[in-house]
Amino acid sequence: MRILGIDPGLQTTGFGVIDADGPRLSYVASGTIKTNAVAAGELPARLKIIFDGVREVVSRYQPQCAAVEIVFVNVNPQSTLLLGQARGAALTGLVASDLPVSEYTALQMKKAIVGHGHAKKEQVQLMVQRLLTLPGLPGTDAADALGLAIMHAHARVSFEAMGRSTTLQRRQHAQFKGSRTY
Repeated sequence: MRILGIDPGLQTTGFGVIDADGPRLSYVASGTIKTNAVAAGELPARLKIIFDGVREVVSRYQPQCAAVEIVFVNVNPQSTLLLGQARGAALTGLVASDLPVSEYTALQMKKAIVGHGHAKKEQVQLMVQRLLTLPGLPGTDAADALGLAIMHAHARVSFEAMGRSTTLQRRQHAQFKGSRTY
């Protein structure tokens, strides 16, 4: 199964693509979608870059599902609103590409990848490098996106087992505490 992870951001949106074959994970690609070529006040143009960038990544790497980070609430409400809009552009790009999308918090991803939810970005980078046997450290945004994809690769096995053992449909109940699936 090919999984796309997305770490949304208004200036930089990270993406990471992995292949999961049972417990074996292999790196496919990672990178960032940057909107800094557009002036900071041009929010609609920045959102279009994110939307188009996500669609291009989906078209190029053909993932079967996606995992996206859930926005946390910042001290600054304006920053939270802007990040939420960037996340919405990324989600819309995924859903418009007919991908099933699961969402996880940064805390959940860090706990799954590093072992504790308050890990630093450098720790996530090192563990992602180790888990995917990468020759070098991925960038921070790409590492977070790869971490989301790795977490989903492991979590989806449990979700599928739960789905087989219950009559509830996937979209009718929460699959993982604090996450949402569409």
